[in-house]
Amino acid sequence: MADHSSIAAVSSSLVRYFDYCFRERQPINSRTTAVRLARTEDLDTEVSQLIQAPCLAVFLYRVDFNKTMRAAWSALASNRGESHLPLDLHYLIIAFGENADHEHRIIGRAMQCMENRPILSGPMLDPITNWASNESIQVCLEDLSTEDVMRTFDSLPLDYKLSIPYVARIAVISDRLQQEPPVTHTSVGARPTTVGA
Repeated sequence: MADHSSIAAVSSSLVRYFDYCFRERQPINSRTTAVRLARTEDLDTEVSQLIQAPCLAVFLYRVDFNKTMRAAWSALASNRGESHLPLDLHYLIIAFGENADHEHRIIGRAMQCMENRPILSGPMLDPITNWASNESIQVCLEDLSTEDVMRTFDSLPLDYKLSIPYVARIAVISDRLQQEPPVTHTSVGARPTTVGA
């Protein structure tokens, strides 16, 4: 089961998959489109050199617990003595191109790649964490309103760019809990005594 590094592993798995997909068929003819995992600071292209057009930026902007699975996993954790925190990871996939046509091609190819393989599993998952053999990550388009997208960009060091919201679910952070030793015997018939009685 994945541990605390599962968030990083999902992000790097997405970057690896997009990179593989773009190498298979470049969005822009005779140009190599880079794929970069971006932090907030990296989106300030006047300061950061990480993103150079043409480029697809994979930006994790929110981590949330999965409301559907949280209760079930908590019960399992209590029963097995192993924590299980199911997460939804919210990404913006942002195109950086030298013109509108290039950005449209980059976004179009990225969406085609995710539609072709919306579930990442097995060797497609970055082995930087301890994935269980049956673990997989579902990546799907997220239904965000225009207002929500604009509000997100208002908080970034970047004017609005062509981007697509995706949610990756379910990444599970798991860990063995510290447990009390099991009860091995009981005393029957013992009575409390008072000192000096």
